[in-house]
Amino acid sequence: MFKQFARLPTVLLMLLTLGLSGARAQDSDEARVKQAVQAKFPKMSVDTVTRMPFGGLFEVVMGSEVVYTDSKAEFMMGGTLYDIRTMPARNITQDTTQKLASKALTTSHDSAIKMVRGNGKRVLYTFEDPNCGYCRELYKELVKMTDVTVYTFLLPILSPDSTEKSRAIWCAKDRAKAWEQVMTKGALTEASKPCDTPLAKNTEISQRLGIRGTPAIYLASGQQLGGFIQAQQIEQAFAKK
Repeated sequence: MFKQFARLPTVLLMLLTLGLSGARAQDSDEARVKQAVQAKFPKMSVDTVTRMPFGGLFEVVMGSEVVYTDSKAEFMMGGTLYDIRTMPARNITQDTTQKLASKALTTSHDSAIKMVRGNGKRVLYTFEDPNCGYCRELYKELVKMTDVTVYTFLLPILSPDSTEKSRAIWCAKDRAKAWEQVMTKGALTEASKPCDTPLAKNTEISQRLGIRGTPAIYLASGQQLGGFIQAQQIEQAFAKK
């Protein structure tokens, strides 16, 4: 390996050295800021710290919160950060939250009920409570759509009965059919045996995404479409991707 480096022009070697040194310095700065923030907020998990390419700012991700601090972690601000060097302005904070949401969703397929319509090439994620009236209305809209895969995360937040129904749905032999029965008839027509469920994990994911109610709808990109919306509005969101 060293013989290969010896053949490189001196200028190129200098550039490589400077690049590696710069990367190490950036990593060191980010680690230092992360340690400082974590020390000031010991009860919170500081997930990532990223140096921004301007303003001496560092982006700090703590769960569902995205905030910004200085190199000494002496000041902190929340809110939305825009890059207005070009127009239309880029919403930097939204870009980060959507990337975080996308990663959380796309790596958690085993915690959701999967329903495929048509070729299933378009992907949608929902968080729903089996006793949620708007979730039932959303189901009526989703059945109008074709060529879509829907991953539904059971999120029982309305009542203890919601939890019991969610467990029964997840433990059913055919989860998609069980979900359909609850959404269209209000109850399961077949009993299911007890099993392990991902309900605790789904709650953790919802908290990370900042979900406060059901239904909550997301695209695979991490873009949140809101609560209950009609099929036409979902189609429009897909078209804009």
